[in-house]
Amino acid sequence: MDPQSQFCPNPDCQARGKSGQGNIRILSRKERRYQCLRCRRSFAQTTGTPFYRLHKMQELVVIVLTLLSHGCPIQAIVAAFRLDERTVTNWQSRAGEHCQRVHESLVGQGKVDLQHVQADEMWVKMVAKRVWMAIAMAVPFRLWLGGAISPHRDRQLITRVVEMVRDAASTLAMLVCVDGLSTYVGAFLRVFRHRLLTGRRGRPRLLVEKGFLLAQVIKHTVQRHVVSVSRRVVQGSFEAIQAVLKVTSSGKEINTAYIERLNATFRSRLVALVRRGRAVLHKESVLQAGMYLLGCAYNFCWAHESLRLLAPVGSPCKWQPRTPAMAAGLTDHIWSMNELLHHKVPLTPWTPKTRRGRSPKQSQPLAATVEG
Repeated sequence: MDPQSQFCPNPDCQARGKSGQGNIRILSRKERRYQCLRCRRSFAQTTGTPFYRLHKMQELVVIVLTLLSHGCPIQAIVAAFRLDERTVTNWQSRAGEHCQRVHESLVGQGKVDLQHVQADEMWVKMVAKRVWMAIAMAVPFRLWLGGAISPHRDRQLITRVVEMVRDAASTLAMLVCVDGLSTYVGAFLRVFRHRLLTGRRGRPRLLVEKGFLLAQVIKHTVQRHVVSVSRRVVQGSFEAIQAVLKVTSSGKEINTAYIERLNATFRSRLVALVRRGRAVLHKESVLQAGMYLLGCAYNFCWAHESLRLLAPVGSPCKWQPRTPAMAAGLTDHIWSMNELLHHKVPLTPWTPKTRRGRSPKQSQPLAATVEG
């Protein structure tokens, strides 16, 4: 137990979310509990993780969640470990909520120069209905930027994904390649605008970032077979798009091949996305939990062959493996599933509440005047 690596989870504590401040001490090694010396609150070591108040061994939970992120059906896990199906679903939901917080705290903080982004959507079969799942990725790093789920493939769904792209980007000067869905054009041009401040009165103009490029790949089908493909430049010039494709080594022409390959990875690793399978979901929340569990494992735990680098001279291995998060500069090592599930998201720093009404110094002269 290391109290220096812990932080107080109490939202009312002035030292909340701060580690290494010397305000955390070990309260009980047997029960694995800490105590904050500032607010005198105690908390368990598993607070803020999917293991909080679970009575099963943590090693078993990690194994089960690892199997789920690799596409193992829940029924197989139930038969192998003699668990209840509701227990496995509960663990997956806990892990999905935790991974969503991790993703928002690390990826969605505007620290990555995305350069080239691709987005796409796919339908998911559920009990008595069908929903749509839209995702986006940064091509140079193979980084999954997030996803959204909705019963309809409408403007609201696409806008949520576009906002995730903007939250992860350090600059809006990037190339975006999407399919022929017209909703993408309006969503990107609307979300990627910024105000032009001139100092004059009135509402400022909204302009798109100067280096923002947008292109579409339109597939023409006949009886569900692609017969031709056309490419359209929506924002920017063809020469500028070709320059970005060359710099990022993402093809010689406008394409959506990388996001389609990521779609195939999601369909092979998430049982509910299999087109002709029998593992049909009942709730959208389970699908969202599985999506974030798989997405975070893909970003932080799985090394991508196309991202590997030559190992330094004298190293026993020829190649140095890297994950998408390592390529994007979000971490410096490959995470294990255990490290991902134990990663605690710190709270925002405490700020004093704004005092309403007159300050004490201003009220004293007023009170003296009234008495006189």
